[in-house]
Amino acid sequence: MKNILACVLSLFTFCSYVSGQKVQDFDSIQLYTLTNQSGVQVKVTNFGAIITSIIVPDRAGKMADIALGYHHVENYINAVDKPYFGAIVGRYGNRIAKGEFTLDGETYSLAVNNSPNHLHGGVIGFDKVVWEAKPIHGQGWQGVELKYLAKDKEEGYPGNLSITVTYKLDDSNQLSVDYHATTDKATPVNLTQHTYFNLKGEGDGTILDHELMLNASRYTPVDSTLIPTGELASVTGTPFDFTKPKAIGRDIGLKHQQLEYGLGYDHNFVLNRDGEGLSHAATVHEPSSGRVMEIHTTEPGIQFYCGNFLDGRLKGKSGRSYVHRGGFCLETQHYPDSPNQDQFPSTILRPDGVYKTTTVFKFSTK
Repeated sequence: MKNILACVLSLFTFCSYVSGQKVQDFDSIQLYTLTNQSGVQVKVTNFGAIITSIIVPDRAGKMADIALGYHHVENYINAVDKPYFGAIVGRYGNRIAKGEFTLDGETYSLAVNNSPNHLHGGVIGFDKVVWEAKPIHGQGWQGVELKYLAKDKEEGYPGNLSITVTYKLDDSNQLSVDYHATTDKATPVNLTQHTYFNLKGEGDGTILDHELMLNASRYTPVDSTLIPTGELASVTGTPFDFTKPKAIGRDIGLKHQQLEYGLGYDHNFVLNRDGEGLSHAATVHEPSSGRVMEIHTTEPGIQFYCGNFLDGRLKGKSGRSYVHRGGFCLETQHYPDSPNQDQFPSTILRPDGVYKTTTVFKFSTK
């Protein structure tokens, strides 16, 4: 297909182990390259539905890769601290308290892989499986459609969950992520995209100078294990107020219990939605390059994480170390631990329903 490269790379072909268990033979892993008329480029692999690269121009037209990640799939599997670079995470993105929830009178036990809680779908979540993929295209856009069937009791979750994730890059420099899922048994579902961004370029120092605006007047405070307390707290007068653009690093060193719990920002923000469709969630501007990223979503929340656990041990595509706070994530989502918190918007998908959500990343300069 014109301008869509689907290439099987020998460096993406091998047999691997996670936590001592053989996962599967990775002989069908492919890398897809999407390019638009402006030269913006997005690379996606069907291992973990991972975005491995996003190349966009700065204000002078100089291109740079702004997504943290690796050249080799081995690194995505064996990376220290499992950072989930670029992946689709699920069946439930973010945390579920103590790896347990009760649904329709039955209690389900999940892996406790972020002690004492369950995180991002478990030991072998959607970020560590091979998805079925095919290139697609339309007028002014091209993309990749990825499908995966998560079987009943996989990682402890009920129901056979059929998922489709579609990435589309259009000629207005928008990258859309469309999620669709159905199930044959009631189950919690909360999918999100876990790319780490540095708008200066991956490996180019910290992101503390990036100016962030979040369209959120409330957030969900957490306990010391990063599980929401259930409160929807106002950001007014706190370091969590990003309702007007400010540098990520401006307040990150202030004395505040929530910053101590998260080792910085690692919190869900409650979006100020203006309807059921796409709504503005966030805008990030990097002053030196002029790069801007806007996020619109149909989701009710967004997790802002500023790379607190990066520590220089991981080296990316540029060969440079990913330093402490060398990347940030803005994960559109439902709230963490929703299966255990009835006051939060429900994440339960039933056989007569359809899980359908969209997030759009728009890249520009100023």
